[in-house]
Amino acid sequence: MQTETASPSPAPAAGELTLSANAAARIRKIVASEGNPDLKLRLSVSGGGCSGFQYGFTLDDSQGHDDLIIERDGAALVIDTLSAEYMRGSEIDFVEDLSGAGFQIRNPLATASCGCGNSFAI
Repeated sequence: MQTETASPSPAPAAGELTLSANAAARIRKIVASEGNPDLKLRLSVSGGGCSGFQYGFTLDDSQGHDDLIIERDGAALVIDTLSAEYMRGSEIDFVEDLSGAGFQIRNPLATASCGCGNSFAI
């Protein structure tokens, strides 16, 4: 008799944007506190900041025709395709330490970033 074994989850494809378990948990907590289960965390990249580009986070209950949705553990992050180009291979994490708490982006495309981590250069 053969038994099936669960195969491990595939590694993210090169260029794929991912959410950490901590980020997913925080998104779920934020959405629950807002009382609107349709909300998603929207990540955007715009010109500005001390390094040339800056990250932006907002809550959004809509999805544009060019938006990508990244889901993990019941949480959703939305990003438009143009912003996603600047984020290829990045991981969105949520970190709590002595200096505070917030979303942290590990962006392999960034050649420089500011001290606070909210802006970057490519």
